[in-house]
Amino acid sequence: MEQSELLVRRIKEGTVIDHIDEGKGLQVLNTLRIDGKDGSLITIALNVPSGKFKKKDIIKVENKFLKDDDTNKLAVIVPKATINIIKNYKLVEKRRVALPNEIDRIFRCSNPECITNSTEHIESVMDVIDKDGQVLKCRYCARVLDVNQLKYN
Repeated sequence: MEQSELLVRRIKEGTVIDHIDEGKGLQVLNTLRIDGKDGSLITIALNVPSGKFKKKDIIKVENKFLKDDDTNKLAVIVPKATINIIKNYKLVEKRRVALPNEIDRIFRCSNPECITNSTEHIESVMDVIDKDGQVLKCRYCARVLDVNQLKYN
């Protein structure tokens, strides 16, 4: 059997998001509002073979350093992800994602009657009521929401 290896350029400064559930890489970029318009090099590898999870996605973003808040928001969509901060080609910090107690502005409430879906322009706020089960509750209308059924803002 022939072995092949994916060669992806190392980054000098920036963030590597690893162990993303397969097929969720583009959703991660959307959630973090990373679109490349600032000119930074972004490398996206989808469905890469992985010993741990069979397949995974990987994202490398040069000159971007995720804040803890950004990292924690990823826990909703990619709970197994790790965040690697790179400086001068070296790994200087490694973080696991963890759900925060609240999530602002990422998801839209699924209740059409919720004030966050009106013309009032009120940003959504979701309280995390079950971190393991990934259950959220809208702070405005109190609807209980499953993260797998939410729409992104």
